[in-house]
Amino acid sequence: MFDSPLSASAYEVLGVDPAATDDALRKAYRLRLRQTHPDTGGDAAEFIQVQRAWELIGTAEGRAAYDRGHGFGAGYPPAPGQAQPQGQSWNGWQVPVPRADSRPKARAYGHPGGWRRERYLTLIREWAGHGVDVPDPYDPALVRSMPRELRRMLADALAEEETARTVSDLGMGFTVWHDVAAGGRGGDKLDHVILSPSGLYGVLSEDFGEVVRFRRGEIIGRSVDGDAPIAALLARMRVIAKAARVRFGGAIIVLPDDDLDQAITSLGKVRGVPVVVVRRSALHTVLRRGVPGARDIGGNELFDVRTRLQHTLRFV
Repeated sequence: MFDSPLSASAYEVLGVDPAATDDALRKAYRLRLRQTHPDTGGDAAEFIQVQRAWELIGTAEGRAAYDRGHGFGAGYPPAPGQAQPQGQSWNGWQVPVPRADSRPKARAYGHPGGWRRERYLTLIREWAGHGVDVPDPYDPALVRSMPRELRRMLADALAEEETARTVSDLGMGFTVWHDVAAGGRGGDKLDHVILSPSGLYGVLSEDFGEVVRFRRGEIIGRSVDGDAPIAALLARMRVIAKAARVRFGGAIIVLPDDDLDQAITSLGKVRGVPVVVVRRSALHTVLRRGVPGARDIGGNELFDVRTRLQHTLRFV
């Protein structure tokens, strides 16, 4: 919570200005507790958010640490192109540094989140203005001042990178292709194609920044903006299946844990394809056990499918 570019800050959750006094902060916390408590008609998810916000900034030490790490304080937010003040560093949204780990990893191809990170950096320069240098495009105060579509681009890049880390740790029995081209335009891509003993899956990694719901085999919510993410995922899977002459066993949509009420939600078959929506922390379980209704792949077929995909897939 509060680590996504789309998340409300702890101050926003409590409904106070970052410069509020400790007394004002405490009063706001008590008010928000009453407003969001489930016993008085409040929302349970919001109630938990309020408690978490207070854990982060309810003490002087915690508040100081939160402000340093999240870009609050004197001189924030900086204007586009303005350098971040000394001592207010943030590394959570930078391109991740590969970890030194001797354990066997999944076979991986492509660059997870690469297309969206490049697009984000291009758009932020356009937003800041031509000729304006942006010393730290991941400065949290700068990110908070951006239009939502820019923050969403970064959030989705981070989501793809988190999925890649999960799959990598599953071992050599898994093969994954990231940022796979699935049409004529750069944005027509499939985030991940994952081949495992439990099946062949098309995977979408997203971050909507709020709890989502489902209706008629589709994701709905204020942040979905009228899109049809599951329909788009299935369409891109069909493009790849036809080109590589393979059959996908199922589709997986991976969302941050805070975006879902349940760890795993099976939507049954959508347009003939089994679909599940999973919390990020439950992805490894689904990939090992398989999507309900998906066909297992094993033996010579596993080798044949991997060969077909390796010879066919291209990256954006």
